[in-house]
Amino acid sequence: MTEEIEFILDSTEESMNGSIAHLEKEFLNIRAGKASPAMLGSVFVDYYGSATPLSQVSKISVPDARTITLQPFEKNMLQTIEKAIMIANIGFNPMNNGDMIIISVPPLTEDRRRELAKQAKVEAEDAKIGVRNVRKDANTDIKKLEKEGTSEDICKSAEEEVQNLTNTFIKKIDELLAAKEAEIMKV
Repeated sequence: MTEEIEFILDSTEESMNGSIAHLEKEFLNIRAGKASPAMLGSVFVDYYGSATPLSQVSKISVPDARTITLQPFEKNMLQTIEKAIMIANIGFNPMNNGDMIIISVPPLTEDRRRELAKQAKVEAEDAKIGVRNVRKDANTDIKKLEKEGTSEDICKSAEEEVQNLTNTFIKKIDELLAAKEAEIMKV
């Protein structure tokens, strides 16, 4: 195979791996019942005029499966952090005891579990679309090389390789989705 084809295949695999990494990150944001610091990953606090991730202004810990505690590095940040959690609209009601913020994670209802499973399916479908778009771009690049004089056989085998990569990554997405759904539906 030519260098250009190798480059296309490598960049295709790298982009597809990026889709998987993004999906795994999105799955972390879908809570499956037990408390985790990742649940607060989307919360940003106004820290002296700049939006700062919550993890950079407080220590986040999980003492048990239903509780998240936040210990601000600066005591005057308590109200600001509490307000940021409310604004983030992630379904938590923070309690401020004057020293730290305590969040009780409510147990998931059956309807909420189904809703989260649907959300996971949507994220998985977005990842599949991303993988298919990468496949389309790679095939377009291979066709350009064929028009520029690269052998038809080499281009056909490269397209088959791209399709094999696509199939592998789609299967991996399906496996990740099945695992996440099982985690969500487990009471």
